[in-house]
Amino acid sequence: MTQLLLTLGKDFPGLVFASGEEFCWSPKTNTVIYSQCKASPDAEWALLHEVGHALLDHHNYKSDLELIGMETQAWEKARELGEKYGFTIDPDHVEDCMDTYRDWLHQRSACPVCSTQSLQQDAEHYRCFNCGQVWTVTASRFCRPYRRKEAENEKSPRKKTSEATFV
Repeated sequence: MTQLLLTLGKDFPGLVFASGEEFCWSPKTNTVIYSQCKASPDAEWALLHEVGHALLDHHNYKSDLELIGMETQAWEKARELGEKYGFTIDPDHVEDCMDTYRDWLHQRSACPVCSTQSLQQDAEHYRCFNCGQVWTVTASRFCRPYRRKEAENEKSPRKKTSEATFV
């Protein structure tokens, strides 16, 4: 991975590359964070994926579906970069990574009353199509998808944008 890091640093001098505990893209600091704990092809693929987020200028997302779209775009960009740098990213690996987001979304979007899958209303609220229940979820995608039912007399969901760090 060292050679790939050197090459990416030369090709994209506007990006900062820093070692960390996990692979992620921080748009606030324009930094691609990489983990040196993984010594496998997956590490190069993850690095290319995070560079993909950077090159696509991924900053904020307003909904869970938008986040999944950004993840898909970053993997497509990683595939293109992989071709340029001599890496073939295993499509099964990409699908496994995307499945973690799909599973997360499935849990968040399930009504806590009747289990109907519903669409997000704003960054922190869902409303059930079936029973009308509104529930709150955290804007963070890094924590367990807790769902808190809203009382009927609570105000309607407020608009929020999630500040993102992409993994």
